[in-house]
Amino acid sequence: MPKLVRLYITQVAIGFGLAGVFVAMLLWFNIANLWHLVSHSDKGLLAVVILWFANGIVFAGVQFGIAVMRMKDDDDDEPRGGHRQHIMQRDYVAIPVPVDQGHKRTT
Repeated sequence: MPKLVRLYITQVAIGFGLAGVFVAMLLWFNIANLWHLVSHSDKGLLAVVILWFANGIVFAGVQFGIAVMRMKDDDDDEPRGGHRQHIMQRDYVAIPVPVDQGHKRTT
């Protein structure tokens, strides 16, 4: 299995595990009376599974993004700055124009 696929699978598993812990904490601490809603409804288990799955997708994406961003290339030793772009100069000078405010519109 390629390294990138293995990295993706492990990070997604970690993300879904973290989402499970997050949903368990939501239920344990009864945030927004969620435990009562889930335990007193006939569709409560389905709601918990959907909540876990939706949060799992988000947590897995963030976990994989963090893992990719932490991958770095250690051979970046020389300074690289690039070339600065030239600043465009104006050929004209802005001249203020006086405005007569003696005539005002009435509505």
